[in-house]
Amino acid sequence: MRILVAEDELDLQEAIAEGLRMEGYAVDTCSNGEDAYELAFVENYDLIILDLNLPKLDGLKVLEKIREENKEIKVIILSARSRVNDKVLGLDMGANDYLTKPFDFEELEARIRNLLRRKFVQENSILTCGEINMDLTKRLVFIGEHELLLTKKEFALLEYFLFHQERVLSQEELVTHVWDQNADSFSGVIRVHIATLRKKLKALLKNDPIRTKVGVGYFITKNDGDA
Repeated sequence: MRILVAEDELDLQEAIAEGLRMEGYAVDTCSNGEDAYELAFVENYDLIILDLNLPKLDGLKVLEKIREENKEIKVIILSARSRVNDKVLGLDMGANDYLTKPFDFEELEARIRNLLRRKFVQENSILTCGEINMDLTKRLVFIGEHELLLTKKEFALLEYFLFHQERVLSQEELVTHVWDQNADSFSGVIRVHIATLRKKLKALLKNDPIRTKVGVGYFITKNDGDA
């Protein structure tokens, strides 16, 4: 999943971004409200972490402008403003969650997981496709009783496939949601990661659940058979 961190405290911004990248998220960053507003419409984010005290354009104004045109994108306000009326105002203006500074990173990451599960209408934290079972909370994947060992990027890629089963995903869409803004959809990085993911899945499943639709993209299916 792809996340934008809009935070003007650069040390905190980098700490959040690095922590989320280590958990397998694709993360972009910015340090002022004007950039946050622009990126929210130029890029296709699954979630935005939004500080309120941003230069150039206040975070609440950014939120207001986003909600005028996009009701679906998830927004977590991250702010030192801890008064109840500040929280109520942020939530009433359309934020999905409000976390005050200082905070524990594990709590932030748990709130992100919760919101992203809601986005994809998940009733629990387990994604399944045939014999594949992905636990979103523990960040583990099992094929039957066997754990499938994946890199962070392979996990993120499989997670996106599982959220969109049977739908053909283009390379551009995969770049948008699994990689950050510096990725190049024509660099071959997607093909390499998909190839390694397929190899690991096939070793345990004895078939390849990821199929290629030539000239269009890839999709995952629970049906057995060769790709």
